[in-house]
Amino acid sequence: MSDSMSFDFEQNEKRPLEEYTEKAYLDYSMYVILDRALPHIGDGLKPVQRRIIYAMSELGLKATSKYKKSARTVGDVIGKFHPHGDSACYEAMVLMAQDFSYRYPLIDGQGNWGSMDDPKSFAAMRYTESKLTAYADILLNEVEQGTVDWLPNFDGTLEEPKLLPARLPNILLNGTTGIAVGMATDIPPHNLKEVISACIRLLEAPKSSVLELCKHIKGPDFPTNAEIISSKSSIHEIYKTGNGSIKMRAVWEKEDENIVITSLPYQSSGNKVLEQIASQMQSKKLPMIDDLRDESDHENPTRLILVPRSNRIDIEELMLHLFATTDLERSYRVNLNIIGLNGRPQVKDLKTILKEWLEYRIETSRKRLQFRLDNIISLIHILNGLMIAYLNIDKIIKIIRKEENPKSVLIKNFKLSDIQANAILDLRLRKLAKLEEQKIKIELSNLKKEKKQLETILGSKSRLKTLVRRELENDAKLFSDERQSPIKEVEDAKVIDENSLISSEAVSIILSKKGWVRAAKGHDVDPVSLNYKSGDDFKQIGLGKTNQLAVFLDSSGRCYSLPSYSLPSARSFGEPISARLTPPDGVSFEGVMTGDPSTIYLVGTDSGYGFMVKLEDTYTKNRNGKSIIKVPNNSKVLLPTRVNNIKNDWVAAVSSIGRLLMFPISELTLLPKGKGLKIIQIPPAKLKTREEYVVAMTAMSEMDNLIIYTDKRRTIMKVDEQEHYIGERGRRGSMLKRGFRNVVRISSEIS
Repeated sequence: MSDSMSFDFEQNEKRPLEEYTEKAYLDYSMYVILDRALPHIGDGLKPVQRRIIYAMSELGLKATSKYKKSARTVGDVIGKFHPHGDSACYEAMVLMAQDFSYRYPLIDGQGNWGSMDDPKSFAAMRYTESKLTAYADILLNEVEQGTVDWLPNFDGTLEEPKLLPARLPNILLNGTTGIAVGMATDIPPHNLKEVISACIRLLEAPKSSVLELCKHIKGPDFPTNAEIISSKSSIHEIYKTGNGSIKMRAVWEKEDENIVITSLPYQSSGNKVLEQIASQMQSKKLPMIDDLRDESDHENPTRLILVPRSNRIDIEELMLHLFATTDLERSYRVNLNIIGLNGRPQVKDLKTILKEWLEYRIETSRKRLQFRLDNIISLIHILNGLMIAYLNIDKIIKIIRKEENPKSVLIKNFKLSDIQANAILDLRLRKLAKLEEQKIKIELSNLKKEKKQLETILGSKSRLKTLVRRELENDAKLFSDERQSPIKEVEDAKVIDENSLISSEAVSIILSKKGWVRAAKGHDVDPVSLNYKSGDDFKQIGLGKTNQLAVFLDSSGRCYSLPSYSLPSARSFGEPISARLTPPDGVSFEGVMTGDPSTIYLVGTDSGYGFMVKLEDTYTKNRNGKSIIKVPNNSKVLLPTRVNNIKNDWVAAVSSIGRLLMFPISELTLLPKGKGLKIIQIPPAKLKTREEYVVAMTAMSEMDNLIIYTDKRRTIMKVDEQEHYIGERGRRGSMLKRGFRNVVRISSEIS
């Protein structure tokens, strides 16, 4: 092995793994960043997009041409310029043809190119046909006019343009997204008329600020009629920093009491939106909607119908809820990360983007003019030689006929250049006519005028800017359109409590002894007369409204919340509460509470302790419940009762041996949870052996009659009979009359 080969081996093969992998990864990273994922500020295209557009132009697929199979284009792209997967190449091609993905599509597709609901539902490339759009001409029109640098393709057999000579800032007009290594780009599309207006402003006043440019560019303009709802200040901040987010919201209208959604945010799917709404309906989180329909067709690409359950539902509030919980409102990340004129990726503000693009455009225009000027100078040179030939036509013909090397003689006698001599020798006899001489004189005169104009423009920066401005204005007339995405300031979307959207109707919540629950319309229900499952019976009824929560209290002192409207109808036996909740093993449900969140309930245990609790303090979304009452050992939870007046109501408590105590409820405290205060005294020894315990307690108005239920009868204790049992809180109370001591429960009624 030679020394040189040994040196190469040492240098390239025997390298530390850390050094080798670092370099390999950096090389890969730079490739992904510069040659795959990020667009260039000049033409706003990634390499694969640029190659697709150029390959189509080479195939002659201009806007005025006939369509050709997309497979032909993809074959040329991957075979000549982009040796990667055909499916990835075709997908990039499809994206540029979708008018719902690109603000100004570059490809005109024929066939199935996907839909808004499923952008990737496009047909295979062997079925679809395509050609370039008229807009694509702004990228390609000047390619052959000396405006681009050419690079060898991957195998060195062909050349491809490094960049396309875009006449418009496509980087902003169509935007793009891409994920590189360690960086990404998210550039939203913009309106052509607004962007050109800002470019002209910057040409006229180079010191214009970003805010001044924002007077022309109001914000992004997506290929959808959905509304941009970001504030002006947040949009301005995006253009100042190059980072931020844009919010879009669907457009809807009311039609025959129904909600009709006519436009969806960019890249939102109508099918997905309906699935999201249907999911909420199935989980009973959206009971205010009765039905969903998709009536979209070719005439109405987006027409989603939502049918409210009742005309009393606040539709505005409902839509705010849907905006917050579905794709009817979406946020889009903005990251203006672009490969600049220096060949490096950088997050740029709006002014920098427009300024750099204008520099690119001015330089491109200068190259085009210089290319034309060079051609004119060359053509004038040739025409001057031809004019010499016409003036000396007889001598030249004689030289050509007699001389063995007429070219050298012509050059010597008439002081011609090699190019001029060749042009004279290439003249056809028909070109020697007098009329042709006149044509050359006219053409020569016109070329000299054009040469002077070009030299004037190239010699003045201001004239070059004026030319660029005039070209921008002409393109604006050809391609500009009105803004598609209106910008509006609207109320913020918010997830609302579904209960607040339910119509407020009276409902009775009926709890059975075995923990079955059902709901009946109205408050005039006789729960005792309802049918119960074998071995089951009525336990308690709660009177509330359909838009309120029903709270269930179990024997361990835990509370659970369920929406009243979601409970099964009283026409059936109902369903066990435990089917919807996950209470601890072995517990039973001891009571039901409902009403406004501010409603006060009296709760306690048969140990003689209790307190008042506000209903909202018992609410919980946890299926495992929330601990409210501390239950002493060997004690049970009592039925909760509603307190009507926290200042004037009374408490009545009765023990298992017939002792009754009544006192003002104001002597109790209002707690969120706990054991409470002593209501009636039960000797600990008797409580431990269950010889005596509290059977029931209730809250009642000062002027209410007390109703006592025993095993066999129902007795009414009038107001004037109650004085004997009034005492201080925590006392033993007084014994009821004989025959009335075996109390089962107590309640009250208006006297």
